[in-house]
Amino acid sequence: MKILYVTTISNTVNGFLIPHIKMLIEEGHEVHCAFNIVQEVNEELNKMGCKIYDIEFQRSPLSKENIKAYKKLKKLIHQEKYDIVHTHTPVASACVRLACKKLSEVKVIYTVHGFHFFKGAPIKNWLIFYPIEKWLSKYTDCIITINNEDYNIAKEKFNSKYVKMINGVGINTSKFTPQTLSKKIELRKEYGYSEKNFILIFVGELNRNKHQDLLIKTVYKLKDKIPNMKLLLVGNGNMFEKYNKLVCKLGLEEYVEFLGYRSDVPNLMIISDIAVSSSRREGLPVNVMEAMATGLPLIVTNCRGNRDLVKNGKNGYLIEIDDVDSFVNKIEELYVSKNTRENFGKESRKNIEKYELKNVLGEMKNIYSKCLYN
Repeated sequence: MKILYVTTISNTVNGFLIPHIKMLIEEGHEVHCAFNIVQEVNEELNKMGCKIYDIEFQRSPLSKENIKAYKKLKKLIHQEKYDIVHTHTPVASACVRLACKKLSEVKVIYTVHGFHFFKGAPIKNWLIFYPIEKWLSKYTDCIITINNEDYNIAKEKFNSKYVKMINGVGINTSKFTPQTLSKKIELRKEYGYSEKNFILIFVGELNRNKHQDLLIKTVYKLKDKIPNMKLLLVGNGNMFEKYNKLVCKLGLEEYVEFLGYRSDVPNLMIISDIAVSSSRREGLPVNVMEAMATGLPLIVTNCRGNRDLVKNGKNGYLIEIDDVDSFVNKIEELYVSKNTRENFGKESRKNIEKYELKNVLGEMKNIYSKCLYN
């Protein structure tokens, strides 16, 4: 098979899709990639002989540059005569399906990492994005979803030939060692933290959707009850200045640490006591899966994606979005109960297997076969 992977920006392939592309190439297929190169392309793609096409998609659907990108993409697809075009991310996926709508010989697969319309989304999201996705679904041979809410919408409302749900993009659990007390103490010494620190961790881009200000406000309410606590915010983003100003305004400099981009997330998970997430929406969050693989208890917002992974009272707690007081109460509850933390952590480890990368890649093989030969 000759397959084209399309994403709006290169970051998506770099961050999540290299193992998927590698699997296809090892199976003997030819794979090309098309995206806007805003982040240096992972060298693995070049080593594997994957052709790269720089198509300057813009993340804003209203950008006029997307018209040029669409024309360039359409020309590429016509010239290269792909068997399958596998697309990710909304803007790129809209362009792909418009470009392929009259090409019956090309199979189009669309992996949805989270529709912009969801339970609790602004009404404008439903008015704008829902009708577009429903219309384009008739030009889609297979829609792949990664959470239950998106699956039910696509299955019940859309017109794709197939709708499948897989367990995310897959996580390589071998990179995440289950937490042990001895390793936790050893790494804390190495990283300059005390055994007495109570550490919360959230790995995610600093942006409005990830909503880290909710966690900062939570820490402010807890700092006198848990004076040894630390909140580690791992990631960069356009809200750094705003969130940093909030930390300074509340006098939380010794409690909240902005760590930026880190390549040592597995170690940072090991030194932590609780993994938290304050997101307004998710697809199926890798950061939560990484915490589960480490065996951490979780306190997360009750949004799509989070609630697929965290079962309330089983491996963590679900908190309604913007509910600072409930975050405070549940963190305090886990702080005083080591037994509950350990039980939640064990449950997280037990439930992570189905999200293992090798299992997800097996699901993808079946989808490619069914899509191409049916």
